[in-house]
Amino acid sequence: MRRGHAGQAPWETARRTLTSVPSGPSGAGGGPGRSPLRPGQAAREPAGEDGAAGRLWHVTLSVSGDEVPLREVRRALEQLARHHPFLLTSRYANDHAEIRYWEEARDLQDAAAVALRLWGEHRASDRLPPWEVVGLEVIDRETYRQRVAEGYGPPPASPVGVHPF
Repeated sequence: MRRGHAGQAPWETARRTLTSVPSGPSGAGGGPGRSPLRPGQAAREPAGEDGAAGRLWHVTLSVSGDEVPLREVRRALEQLARHHPFLLTSRYANDHAEIRYWEEARDLQDAAAVALRLWGEHRASDRLPPWEVVGLEVIDRETYRQRVAEGYGPPPASPVGVHPF
């Protein structure tokens, strides 16, 4: 098993990172001329020229396409999760999958742009199925918490990992 920081499993590293993020702005940059943060990238840049700071966004990415053997889908999602420990949970079937994670970005547009590129950019390296993105939801941390508290919306991503629907 590939280990993350200080000998921790990747999902433990992601969980530690997520639980240690303060509820206010984190100081991530994203001003003009800067690229948006990559999925799971820690906020290490100062606020951008426009004073915007990074925020946490809950992302649910849905992909779909022709049927692929379940074993191949699982292997591909596990590979993606090993390479990118920011992924909280993935659910899959032989013709679709859903990936949920937290993204740190300046605004919703940046978070959505990174999410929309995720599947295509990692299709070859993680041998993901040749599916297309068919759905995307990006909500801020406060909306996520409100939905969970009111009993609707996605429950907290538990258990963390790759699971069949």
